[in-house]
Amino acid sequence: MTGQPSKASSAKAESLATLTATDVEAYLRDHPDFFQDHLPLLDILRIPHPTGGTVSLLERQITLLRDKHRALEQQMAELVERARDNERVGLHLHELAKTLMRAENLDAVLALTQDALRNELAAERVSIRLAAPEADPLHALESGELATFDPLFARGTAQCGRVPAEMLDVLFDDTDASIGSAILMPLGSQADPIGVLGLASESPDRFQPDMGTYFVTHIGELLAESIRCHAERNSAAA
Repeated sequence: MTGQPSKASSAKAESLATLTATDVEAYLRDHPDFFQDHLPLLDILRIPHPTGGTVSLLERQITLLRDKHRALEQQMAELVERARDNERVGLHLHELAKTLMRAENLDAVLALTQDALRNELAAERVSIRLAAPEADPLHALESGELATFDPLFARGTAQCGRVPAEMLDVLFDDTDASIGSAILMPLGSQADPIGVLGLASESPDRFQPDMGTYFVTHIGELLAESIRCHAERNSAAA
């Protein structure tokens, strides 16, 4: 009958009536190339802009691409800066290794290491305490003090941030309340402890638990090996 909608058109209208935004989103996700075949839609579709008003989908895509490009540039700049820092740290470690190899005695080794830590990490206080009985009184761990650091040697790596007061008391000969943060590095292993390296700052933010310990870890390894060498040299000369 003329003027009456066909069954096909009625079914289409009913299908469109039940179509939801979720259905449209699912279709576009399943057909990511849809707009390549319908380019004119890019100029027709309008979406809100964060600064107000509306922009075309194409303009919005360009804005998003620019934002991603800026973020990538920032990440690249950070990576380059990190690489430069690592190169600088590597050079310092290389120079320190050569210097420690030329050190005439253990006192020189300890002094050179302390200077390197003060210059590189801007540590306000540096302490190196040794378990060796032949160490001078300034650096020797007294009987029973080494056990204070059992948790540190069990950990096997540097500890940063707020550290136990009893450890600070041994390393710095006081329980100075002005110490806000510190790094403790075990020298040697739990089976063969050589000593402990400690750095401290009045600032509670200077040494944080999540900070990198690459430099101090490698200095600790260099220091421990140098101490071993001098101990063996002294034993051979005795």
